[in-house]
Amino acid sequence: MYQMRYVGGHVQVYDLSGKFLFSADTEREAREELEEYAESAA
Repeated sequence: MYQMRYVGGHVQVYDLSGKFLFSADTEREAREELEEYAESAA
């Protein structure tokens, strides 16, 4: 699971331990990047 936070007009994505993973312009973009991130981590 991941957590998304809206900061300064963009979305920051963190893992459940609170580690910053990446930022995106929109929630949709963040979800797409999460899919890619999960695939590369597997």
